[in-house]
Amino acid sequence: MASETSFDLIVVGGGPGGYVAAIRGAQLGMKVALVEREHLGGICLNWGCIPTKALLRAAELKHSIDEMKDFGITVSGEVTIDLPAVVKRSRNVAGRLSAGVKHLLKKNKVTVFDDLASLGGKKGDLREVKLAGGSSLMAKHVILATGARARALPGLEADGEKILTYREAMVPKTMPKSLIIIGSGAIGSEFASFYHDMGVDVTLVEAMDRILPVEDAEISDFVQKAFVKRGMNVVTGARLAGLKADKNGVTATFEGGLAPIVADRAILAVGITGNTENLGLEGTAVKVDRGHIVNDKWGATGEPGVYAIGDVAGPPWLAHKASHEGIICVEKIAGQADVHAIGAGAVPGCTYCRPQVASVGMTEAAAIEAGHKVRVGRFPMLANGKAIALGDDQGLIKTVFDAKTGELLGAHMVGPEVTELIQGYAIARTLEATEAELMQTIFPHPTLSEAMHESVLDAYGRAIHF
Repeated sequence: MASETSFDLIVVGGGPGGYVAAIRGAQLGMKVALVEREHLGGICLNWGCIPTKALLRAAELKHSIDEMKDFGITVSGEVTIDLPAVVKRSRNVAGRLSAGVKHLLKKNKVTVFDDLASLGGKKGDLREVKLAGGSSLMAKHVILATGARARALPGLEADGEKILTYREAMVPKTMPKSLIIIGSGAIGSEFASFYHDMGVDVTLVEAMDRILPVEDAEISDFVQKAFVKRGMNVVTGARLAGLKADKNGVTATFEGGLAPIVADRAILAVGITGNTENLGLEGTAVKVDRGHIVNDKWGATGEPGVYAIGDVAGPPWLAHKASHEGIICVEKIAGQADVHAIGAGAVPGCTYCRPQVASVGMTEAAAIEAGHKVRVGRFPMLANGKAIALGDDQGLIKTVFDAKTGELLGAHMVGPEVTELIQGYAIARTLEATEAELMQTIFPHPTLSEAMHESVLDAYGRAIHF
C-alpha cells in the first residue's frame, strides 16, 4: 500500500466509471487515489460485459459450425463442447483486461489501494475516506463509483447451485439439460441465447407483456419470434409466485393459474441495485432513492465534494455511460470550460443475444407520447447484400424522425453486428443531424451499414432496394 494519504481526488470503485474517472483526473494534473475492494475493471470487465461476450462468441462459433453446410463446407465428426475450456477462456479474457487496467492506472500515476472505503468526516474543505485496513485518506473531492449487484427478490434468493445469479451462470461446471431464466432484459436474453446455442432447453420468463421491454416494441417482437423459431420457450406476462429448489431441480410457480415450470436450474436476471451500503453516507446530505444515489447532471450529490457516477447512480446501467459520466464529473471538478452533460437519449444500448439488438434515443411509442409527429423508416436485412452473403439476413433497421424538423429521434436495430453499427446513429444524434445529412451521406457497398441508409430513405419514401 502506498504511503500517501493526501490527494486532490479519491475515487471509490475501480470499474469502468471509477478507473476512467481516475485516469482523466490524473491527465488533468490531479493527484488521484483509487480504492478498489476486489478486481480492477469492476463487474463489467470481470463478471459482466467482457466475459459474457467471450461466452457468447463460443456459442456463436458453435452455431456457425452447425450452419456450415449451407456454405458448402462439411465438418466431419461430432462437434463437442469442452465446457471447462470455454469458461477458462472467458476468465482469461477478463484477467487480461483487468491487468491492462492496472497498467493504465500505473502509467497515469494513480495510487491504487486494495481495500474497502467509506466516507469519514470533514476537516475544512477536505473529506476523509476511511479504509477498512485501518488507515485513512484525505481529499477535496470524492467520487463514489461502487457499481451495483444483482437484485434479490423476497423469497426468491439464489443459492448458487440450482438458483443462480449472473455470476454463477458465467462459470458453470456442467451444462444443465433444462434451464429457466427469470427476466428477459439484456442479461436474461444474453444468457438465454448462450445456453440455448450450447444445447440447453431454455425457458425465458418475463413479467411484462414482451421480452426486452425497454426496447422498441417492434424490435422486441422480432427477437421473441426469432427465439421461438430457434426452439426456445418464451413465456410473457408471467408473474412469478415462487421458485423452489430441491434435489431434482427447480420449480417456478406463477400467479394467475399459469402452470408451473420445472427445470434443472434457474437464473435470476431481474435487475440490479446499487452498492450503497457501508459507504458512510449516514450523516451526510447524500440521498439514496430506490437503491441508487441521487446525483445531478455533473455527478454531484447533495453533499459538497461528494459525487456519484455509474451504476450506483441509477440507470441506464451501462459501462460506457459510467465511463462518460466519470469524464464529465472530473472535467467539471477541474473547471474545464467546455464540459457537456449527457443529453436525453444519447446513451446507446446493446444486447448481444442472437440476433443482436442495439438502440439509441426514443422508441416510436415514446416519441408519439412526447408529442412528436413522426416519420418512421424500416429496412429489412433480408434485402441487404452483405447480410445475404454472410448467411445472416434476419434483422430490421428502424429509424424515427420528427416529421416537422427532421430530427433523428431514435434508431432501433436487430440483426447481424448491429451493436457495432449503432454508433453511426449515436454520432448523428450528437451532431444533431437531420434526415437531410443522413440521406446525403455516402454509405460504402457492400456493407451492413447500407441498411441504415435505406431505413432513413424509407422514412421519406425514397428507399431504393426495398
